[in-house]
Amino acid sequence: MDEEEDLETLGEQLYTRIYLKHKEKAGKLTGMLLELPGPVLRQMLQDEAMLTAAVEKALRALQPAQETSKAASKDEDDVSVSSDSLGEQLFELVDVYNTGHSQKITGMLLEQHNEAVLKLLSDPKLLEEQVNVALKTLKEQSVEETDISDSSDADDTEKLGEKLFSLVEELDPLRANDITGMLLEMESAALQQLLGDHAGLQVAVRKAQKALDAN
Repeated sequence: MDEEEDLETLGEQLYTRIYLKHKEKAGKLTGMLLELPGPVLRQMLQDEAMLTAAVEKALRALQPAQETSKAASKDEDDVSVSSDSLGEQLFELVDVYNTGHSQKITGMLLEQHNEAVLKLLSDPKLLEEQVNVALKTLKEQSVEETDISDSSDADDTEKLGEKLFSLVEELDPLRANDITGMLLEMESAALQQLLGDHAGLQVAVRKAQKALDAN
């Protein structure tokens, strides 16, 4: 009961803050953010920048999701384009949970059919469940990998960096060095996945580009 009252109080505070800038969508945005854990919500209420970023992500997720639903009835000539778009939308939503594994979890969820991914975009509760399952799987994998020797980590990172650079250079030749450097801060398992997942790599590169543009 206390948790319900606490959530209601957080919801009222969030709604009041969001309503100031987004009157028409305040209810929908508040509902999306309320799917996040309580501690994250409290932090948002104290950190204006964090709240603004979360609201912007939710807004971006709302608009393309509606467009994608309409486009579902059209001819599927641009399947790869819509897949990239779904990946970006899903990443934005997953990233709100601040798990530290947004890229990997997005990649895992994108292995499902497009219909299932569309359902995730429109059902925050289902998305949260699947994010938690994916996070649990990643943690289990991480425990298993602790037995592996890391003596050759430097060599592996260098090889990964070279492969990654050649792929990033095709997407953004001018800033390939900076973007590759940013991506190399990710875990090696995530980097390995990016090398074999072109859509995932594009999403990661776009995120890095946004960060560079912001600076």
